[in-house]
Amino acid sequence: MSNSSSITEFLLLPFADTRELQLLHFMLFLGIYLAALLGNGLILTAIACDQRLHTPMYFFLLNLALLDLGCISTTVPKAMANSLWDTRAISYAGCAAQVFFFFLLFSVEYCLLTIMSYDRYVAICKPLHYGTLLGSRACAQMTAAAWGSGVLYALLHTANTFSLPFCRGRVIDQFFCEVPQILKLSCSDSHLSEIRLLTFSVFVFLGCFVYIVLSYVQIFRAVLRMPSERGRHKAFSTCLPHLFVVSLFISTGIFSYLKPTSISSPSLNLAVAVLYSVLPQVLNPLIYSMRNQELKEAIRKVMSWMFSRMC
Repeated sequence: MSNSSSITEFLLLPFADTRELQLLHFMLFLGIYLAALLGNGLILTAIACDQRLHTPMYFFLLNLALLDLGCISTTVPKAMANSLWDTRAISYAGCAAQVFFFFLLFSVEYCLLTIMSYDRYVAICKPLHYGTLLGSRACAQMTAAAWGSGVLYALLHTANTFSLPFCRGRVIDQFFCEVPQILKLSCSDSHLSEIRLLTFSVFVFLGCFVYIVLSYVQIFRAVLRMPSERGRHKAFSTCLPHLFVVSLFISTGIFSYLKPTSISSPSLNLAVAVLYSVLPQVLNPLIYSMRNQELKEAIRKVMSWMFSRMC
């Protein structure tokens, strides 16, 4: 990070020019952030406290809720602070930290979503082998591998990005330090290595997405052969929300990183960034608990206990 002495801070994209709209954006992001904290916090507490939910599926869901809290806390609080205090600045070190944690948490989350598709495939297509293929040791190893690969991936992107010289200003056209927008500030051809790395990453993510889709094709084929209508309904209600979240996450993320510059604009960049970096973290708790009776019952118990303590 040789250019840290020449640039001490970057300027993020402001949400609005007038003070009233800035405060409106602050309140909107505050509501979104609190909803994500509440939803994911309830899922974490319910799964941790209910012994019936100590199964591989809920272990992965607990990790997903933890990652969602980290993902939304990486970008949204800084954007809220800038709107509240009428500033756009983020320090050089703060921007680098934001890029690192962004790539770390989002890559681990995507790995976890891929693992969860495998979990659903084994549970529905190979139920007799579920205990063997997805024991506690296997779950811990897969989760540890996801975190380990996420750390390496984040370090690689952060080092590649912040080793570049920035001589085209310090204004980032996004509400957080998004790498494609940072690369526009570089005046060196060495930024092409980061672009190649991002392109390679997109193909890896697409490969994972193809695996997820193929897993669900097998799952849906098995579900349609089920004699019980209740069993089919339960399987579809568990799997379809997962597929929806993954599709939203990967489609908007890839569009944001690979869209042509001819259709790029600050408003479009902002909307797409919110879709892949904020919205899934708010929707995940709702989607995964809405059709899951066991989880809804556990959350209801947690909320009842909380209200009883307050009274």
